[in-house]
Amino acid sequence: MTNLGIPLHAPFPARPPLPAVRPSACPGLLRIVQALDGGICRIKLPGGLLTADQAEAVANAAQVYAGEVIEATNRANLQIRGIVGEHGALVEALLTAGLGPRQAAGDDVRNVLLSPAAGLDPQQLLDVRPLAAQLLASLEQEPRLHALSAKFAIQLDGGEALAMLEHHHDVWLSPVIIDGAGWMAFGLAGCPGHDPALGAVPASNAHALVLAVLDAFLVRATAEQHRLRDLLEGTSAAGFVDDLAAQRRDLGIRSVDFHRAPITATPIGVHAQYQPGHSLVVAGAALGRLDAEQLRGAAGLARRLGDGTLRITPWQGLLLPGIASADAATVQLALAALGWLVDPAQPLASLIACTGSSGCAKGLADTKADAHRLAATLLEPAAVHLSGCARSCAAAHVAPATLLAVGNGYYDLYLRDATLPGFGALQATHITVQEAGALLDARSRSNTHD
Repeated sequence: MTNLGIPLHAPFPARPPLPAVRPSACPGLLRIVQALDGGICRIKLPGGLLTADQAEAVANAAQVYAGEVIEATNRANLQIRGIVGEHGALVEALLTAGLGPRQAAGDDVRNVLLSPAAGLDPQQLLDVRPLAAQLLASLEQEPRLHALSAKFAIQLDGGEALAMLEHHHDVWLSPVIIDGAGWMAFGLAGCPGHDPALGAVPASNAHALVLAVLDAFLVRATAEQHRLRDLLEGTSAAGFVDDLAAQRRDLGIRSVDFHRAPITATPIGVHAQYQPGHSLVVAGAALGRLDAEQLRGAAGLARRLGDGTLRITPWQGLLLPGIASADAATVQLALAALGWLVDPAQPLASLIACTGSSGCAKGLADTKADAHRLAATLLEPAAVHLSGCARSCAAAHVAPATLLAVGNGYYDLYLRDATLPGFGALQATHITVQEAGALLDARSRSNTHD
């Protein structure tokens, strides 16, 4: 079955016992990873897309087999937390809803990020959903690609106004017009929001290019090199591309002067849809978390007033497509009543927080609870990431401000600085969230634009 260009898997028939999957610290649909608050099951979605029926299946599974805690991830996936007891019934319910991979071994590598507005954004230059479908099919069904790390990731940018361009990916592609024809500029171990392209190929060769990059990586990488950035450390990405161009002349790789245009749209809100008379309604999940009722309610709205689908966003929220423009305000009110964030001015809409010490053994502070305290402290919204440890699991890019936990209720404050590695410039140490709020408010009043 397909919907809007991305395959939505048909329900699975009855099967024998679930197959074994490779060991990894990363959760998957078939591999439940234990945390302090129970098991975690990560459901990888094709382009962030799921049907209303599938959303209800996730909500039901979270309610029956876990503590009802559902998380929207920064890679536009969903995960269920707090799973207890036997996992098989939960996994079976999700597979029956068509939320699993075509092959069990292909679950880990289903890491292709699109704009949640792909195919619907009036400013897009290319609908990348067909290319995404090709790549997902290859990743899931070609055994050699199953050796890739569960974190190895690809981004397909269509030039949309509503897109996340700051997450680093092993391979990224973005459309460009060359001599009146459609090409795809590409980069390695970076992101289109910051990095210049390393080359371009005709759009018709984009699928073959990505597979060629993946094959070259698998041939060259050592057992310790899990990502392209590991392979390219101490070497030249341009040299990697030159070698690929020499070996695969059929790809038509050429140099290109390309920098992706910046994004100006604020994600949360109502956005025009390419199809006349329709809108995209984007909402946020507070600190990336929602419950079964919220997801079930959003599914009902998608079925009644939308096109029957939902899209999870890389801003840890939700996009409902196909909403009649006259109904957009009604949908926003209904989402707000369910607990979704529908106004970018809401303090929690700008905050990111990892699981923290309430659910993670590595967390040094209860970051979720502290984020709520910070939201109540701030005089105006500020983009802040609260991280329970230096691993920075909740944010795939460096936030304008980072509070790094150093103890229960205490943090070091960093401000992003492009000239410095890591979180940026250290501003204060061992401060409370109330003290951090005062410093951030003072910084905002004194001027600062990121």
